[in-house]
Amino acid sequence: MAELHDLTALEQAEAVRSGELSPVDLTEHYLTRIERLDSTLGAFITRTPDLARKQAAEAEREAAAARREDRPLPLLYGVPVPVKDLNHVAGVRCTMGSLALAEHVPTFDDHLVVKLREGGTILLGKTNTPEFGLSCYTENRLAPPARTPWDLERSAGGSSGGAAAAVAGGLAPVAHASDGGGSVRIPASVCGLYGIKPSRGRISSGPVLHDVAGLSTAGPLSRTVADGAALLDVLAGPMPGDPYAAPALPPGETFSAYARRAPGRLRIACLTQAPIEGLELHPDCRAAIETTVALLGELGHQVEDLPLPTVDDNARYAFTRVWSVLAANRPVPPGGEELLMPLTRYLRQRGARLTAVEFARSMYEFRSLGQLFADALMPRDGGYDVILSPTVAAPPAPVGSLRDDADPQAEFAAIGRFTPFAALYNATGQPAVNVPLYWNDEGLPIGVMFAARYGDEGTLISLSAQLEEARPWAGRKPAVW
Repeated sequence: MAELHDLTALEQAEAVRSGELSPVDLTEHYLTRIERLDSTLGAFITRTPDLARKQAAEAEREAAAARREDRPLPLLYGVPVPVKDLNHVAGVRCTMGSLALAEHVPTFDDHLVVKLREGGTILLGKTNTPEFGLSCYTENRLAPPARTPWDLERSAGGSSGGAAAAVAGGLAPVAHASDGGGSVRIPASVCGLYGIKPSRGRISSGPVLHDVAGLSTAGPLSRTVADGAALLDVLAGPMPGDPYAAPALPPGETFSAYARRAPGRLRIACLTQAPIEGLELHPDCRAAIETTVALLGELGHQVEDLPLPTVDDNARYAFTRVWSVLAANRPVPPGGEELLMPLTRYLRQRGARLTAVEFARSMYEFRSLGQLFADALMPRDGGYDVILSPTVAAPPAPVGSLRDDADPQAEFAAIGRFTPFAALYNATGQPAVNVPLYWNDEGLPIGVMFAARYGDEGTLISLSAQLEEARPWAGRKPAVW
């Protein structure tokens, strides 16, 4: 018999609206699973059972009142949605994955948390993240490593590894995540989930942690396309002070509507050449692309091979320079520097040595790259509608295999080899998604990535829903479920 965590987030919300499901019972179900499984999965840094129970009780009263008064409720009302521990929730510890901030308790909500509260979602806790979200695995000095439920010897990826482990392991129906260099899509790939990195400026990063470089954005992790689109609807929208704003949807339009709409025939470019000299794509990742190309052809789309666009060394190393500056800019309390992990210290030292001119030139390279895609590859009056590539270059990595405390420079290079495709769309600001279409012979998920024109999440969501209908994945269950 199906259990509550077998339901999608939208099914749970509909049951709450109709009175068939109590938010209190739903919250208790997830709190029980977290208590039983979190030490295995490493999904949470901080749990918030008291706050969750309070919010669930309030949601139950409001849902009952809405039924009596015949008025609508928000899309995911009464549904638990954990928040990644890089974002502030008033009164809840926010460590950013760092021992140096182990006792940091903010007094305000980030803008996206305001939207989650307004949407009536319930906070189960703060999900696990590597220190300051800097790596593609989730291991820190505060919590157990985040592990993919498909193989507990392997990492859940990063930096939203805790969020992905929670959703893939049935500890939450959907989760807030964030992506500065692939941190939604990488965990989605290795955990068999759908993940959306929205367009730059689609979701506010304010009020105090604005990423002025424009690399990072929040995004949803989910088991289904419709759930991911629904959480994007909850999170999206400009807020006062935002340095970027994505193009608004047409009046009355929603991302959820795109999940119910056919994409039409698309022209899709297939990019498999990694932007790292000598890097060979793992055969499983190549097989994932080949099966996806075949499926796209069956669905009537036009797929063409795309050679890697030519970029010079300035463009190639721009991401590393900006990433290092962002690491150096993270506030660390007095005496906290020695508590930081070796990779964090390495990146901060590297960022501190860069000049303002070098940083500005790297930002210029991002804008030039975005213009190249907009003008040469994806103009609105022609060109490609979508670009397909691997999400990562290899199957899920064993826990600890990418980490190298003795040589953080080598570690950072290994991270780049594992994730050579993802950061491109952080630099350009384009939306990109991971779609879980393939599992290898060992039963490990191997995701594929699609990117669209800036501001065009709708096409990605419609295409993803079409692929999901043609080759459903939600029925697959991992070892931990």
